[in-house]
Amino acid sequence: MIWTWLRAVARPTAIVLGLGIGIAGCTALPGDGPWMGGAQGTSPEALPFDVIDLTPSTIAAYRQPDSIDRPSITSSLSAGGKIAVAPGDVISVRIFEPYEGSIFPTIQKPGAAFGNQRVTDAGTINIPFVGTIQVAGLDLNQIERRITQQLSGKAQDPQVIVDFVADRTHTVMVSGDVKSPGRVSILEGVRSVVDAINRTGGPASAGGGGGGGGAAGGQTQLEVVVRRHGQVILTAQYSELLAGGDIAVQKGDEIVVRPNSRVFTVLGAVLKSGNVEMTKHNLSLLEALGQVGGLNDMRANKTGVYIFRMGDLKNNPAARARVFRLDLMQPVSIFVAQQFGMQARDVIYVSNAPLYEYDKVLTSIYRTFSIISVVRTTGTSVSLPAF
Repeated sequence: MIWTWLRAVARPTAIVLGLGIGIAGCTALPGDGPWMGGAQGTSPEALPFDVIDLTPSTIAAYRQPDSIDRPSITSSLSAGGKIAVAPGDVISVRIFEPYEGSIFPTIQKPGAAFGNQRVTDAGTINIPFVGTIQVAGLDLNQIERRITQQLSGKAQDPQVIVDFVADRTHTVMVSGDVKSPGRVSILEGVRSVVDAINRTGGPASAGGGGGGGGAAGGQTQLEVVVRRHGQVILTAQYSELLAGGDIAVQKGDEIVVRPNSRVFTVLGAVLKSGNVEMTKHNLSLLEALGQVGGLNDMRANKTGVYIFRMGDLKNNPAARARVFRLDLMQPVSIFVAQQFGMQARDVIYVSNAPLYEYDKVLTSIYRTFSIISVVRTTGTSVSLPAF
């Protein structure tokens, strides 16, 4: 009885299953990425993104940026600019006179120093024989001239020397992923953000200058944030600062160094899919594919390499996403891929070749016939796979 039923339904069932799989093979069978036939056959106006074919004539707008290496600005910076004394600072004052027998000794004799003078909250210091002097807001040369003026009529041609002893206000705060976080005095020759980071011993993470992880290694990329008067004035990769993007610091600046990898994602018919850190600032599409071992020769559709890129929603909320399409069957596309610049959070998807999809369909049909054959041979009850 069961064999009669199997003969009646096995052949139609196999045909129906085979046709069903053949029709819906691209969407019903397991896969590792989107089916791109819809994007190819739909008008751009009906899609929520723009589809752009990468060709020698369209690549100009998407070329990778030139190297950002440029001359450093530190050579033209003074060491902190005008250094004005502020309450809390500690300075030293020495006074000399050119003649023996005066109030103050000559420069050849000791005793001209009046000890360390801490600037009071009122911005003053008090020196014997001179009196109270308002120094807050003045630089060292201005303080020397003011003391000289107040000695008028008390000393003959006095020579005044004022130096910083302890800097309490001319500092920048460096925190985060550095070896010795803390305050750094700009009076010690600190002119720029990189100078300040170097004063703390440099980045604590190995390879903080912008190495890559994922397929390229285990180094950590770093982001630098600079705040001034409570406002963020700079957010950049540490490697960009080293390449010439450094800026001058001012007292009171806050510098935060933190891990922040620039990552792109690779999916589909490649040898190694996943998230990959960008190993350099100006990474090309060809280099990105090389980092994951290239295309899978057995699976990849060389005419269907796609790059998904979100619009700049932060600065332009109306910006549309873009899908770039590259046909690597054309030899010129290798040069196009060399020029296309990758961005952080890009997604590369390499679609499967049509024959690979058909092979999956035929494999499923073969398995269905095998199951039916087993049932007919042994009389075993076997559930057919659901598609």
